[in-house]
Amino acid sequence: MTAKPFLVLQLRPETEAADDEFAAFLRKGGLGAEETHRIRLDLEPLPEGLDLSDYSGVIVGGGPGCVSDAPEEKSPVEARIEAAVLGIMPEITARDVPFLGCCYGIGVLGHHLGGRVSKARYGEPVGATLCRVTPEGAADPLIAGLPELFLAFVGHKEALQELPEGAVHLLASDPCPFQMIRYGRNVYATQFHPEADSDGFELRIRIYRNKGYFPPEDADRLIEMCRQSDVHMPEIILRRFVETYRRDADPA
Repeated sequence: MTAKPFLVLQLRPETEAADDEFAAFLRKGGLGAEETHRIRLDLEPLPEGLDLSDYSGVIVGGGPGCVSDAPEEKSPVEARIEAAVLGIMPEITARDVPFLGCCYGIGVLGHHLGGRVSKARYGEPVGATLCRVTPEGAADPLIAGLPELFLAFVGHKEALQELPEGAVHLLASDPCPFQMIRYGRNVYATQFHPEADSDGFELRIRIYRNKGYFPPEDADRLIEMCRQSDVHMPEIILRRFVETYRRDADPA
């Protein structure tokens, strides 16, 4: 019996970055391409009549947009991408559909839940941050048994300013307190990139060097820093998400 695919929604308008991110989701998540339905929201809309029951879960990648930007600051593509993702969040949270939002995804989930997402505090420069497992995180099936402290790759301008009502705080860091949260039993979001390794982050640094995440002249230094960072634990969270929610398709 075949498994229901995972719906992978990508928000990056840069083809090289989007393709590399998708390959990382497959590799780190233990997925075959045939186990996914990939949609690049910069290129195509969500299908009409989308039925989330047809999927094992939803994975949302990162991107250069910010939900906290004013409408006039968003390009038409960014606005369309954001509207598409936010448009499915009511169903995801109401039905507790398995969901893993990565980086941009925590802003989307937090905004949907009524939490404050802004650039006021907790932005992190590109690099590896030290995550700390909370007591609630230690009891969560995606995190249980991981080291109390581990490194993860980040790079974000906006962040949750407080824990949204009803959410559970799973991972923290000193620069950014909300590194991973859960809503309900099955809806997760991370501020870090669970799919990222040093090679992938090097590519993103080159692509986004002029996007305001860091001074362009710092690119080579940041690349070297990422190469020297031992980042392996976050991919376990991604793989556990896939293994936990992979479901067989309903019999015909």
